[in-house]
Amino acid sequence: MKYVKKMILAVLLCFLCCSCANKKEEETIGIVNYPTKHETEFGGVYIEITIDDFNALGFTYGDSVDIEFSNGFVLEDIPYYNGYYCDPGETFLVGYPGYEYIKAAVNYGDDLWETGGLYMGLGFNPDLWLRAELDEHCTATIRLREKAKYLAIQGARDIQYYDEREKYESDVIFANFREISCGNIKEGILYRSASPCDNQHQRAPYVDELIKKHGVNCILNLADDEEKIQRYIDSDGFASTYFLSLYETDRVIPLALSMNYLSDVFAAKIADGFLRMTEMDGPYLIHCTEGKDRTGFVCMLVEALCNASYQEIADDYMLTYANYYDITKEKEADKYQVILEKNLDAMLRTVVGDERIDFKTEDLSVYARNYLLNAGMDEQQIEALIRKLCE
Repeated sequence: MKYVKKMILAVLLCFLCCSCANKKEEETIGIVNYPTKHETEFGGVYIEITIDDFNALGFTYGDSVDIEFSNGFVLEDIPYYNGYYCDPGETFLVGYPGYEYIKAAVNYGDDLWETGGLYMGLGFNPDLWLRAELDEHCTATIRLREKAKYLAIQGARDIQYYDEREKYESDVIFANFREISCGNIKEGILYRSASPCDNQHQRAPYVDELIKKHGVNCILNLADDEEKIQRYIDSDGFASTYFLSLYETDRVIPLALSMNYLSDVFAAKIADGFLRMTEMDGPYLIHCTEGKDRTGFVCMLVEALCNASYQEIADDYMLTYANYYDITKEKEADKYQVILEKNLDAMLRTVVGDERIDFKTEDLSVYARNYLLNAGMDEQQIEALIRKLCE
């Protein structure tokens, strides 16, 4: 009996020691006082450690982390993903393929750099002045909170694409290029794609050739401002000569949209872009960087305005995921449905503005029109846009 008791005690002690060791290991995983900088395109904060270096410390996608900035702003129990897998308005840490550093952000939400006061260093918390000198920008400390807490979501939504042309069946698929032809939209008047000028994903020259082939006359650039476009043009290897011809003749409309489609600023910029489109003849191209999220929202809005059904809009939206990730309803039904519900349906709920309405059966043109009216367009301007695009 004494022997059994000793064995039980030994097992318990071993378990406690392992638990303490694991807990200690989790507590020691982290970084302290790393520099930060503003990520301006989507709105967020880069923490200046590369994704590979951060993961080498023991962080894995699906972990829960705490982030404390040197101005006292704290984010607790947020997920660490390799993609934008959160619902709109949720905060997360992301190691997105191609990013220089890891980034903290609010998905489809306000700019974390602004809301957290991170541009002020230690400036808005006088209690911290006694402990450190005022920084130009905040630093960030990240600690592991819980291993694999969000692993199920990471696993379900983990999708990545390639930037090598040879891995795709055609230039059209690689460029995520297509005509928008649903609802009452005229044939050959409206196209969407990845960027024809930003070549970070190696697609710009292919898009440039396709828009030249289809005679695009006006581009609604959702991603960039004039300064960024000029940087692309001045960069080594810039080869989008047709885009350049449109840009030099003022037929590129740069909107520099953030990812926050919930904001009034986002809506107002879209309205301004549509007004400027009506001053030019088509064919038109709508694009952002990948032709996926911001392009997805704006094309959904245009399609709804032009009397497309929910199913037509959904079919067009999900073509992007077929092009980039080979996700179709037939091949990966579960992922297909999650993407549709988390992305497109959430966007449509924003346009409709009433959770009680079944937008899948409603006349979406009514809600698209109201969205643009609230964004600053008037009835005559909306009708002018419809005349440019529709039969």
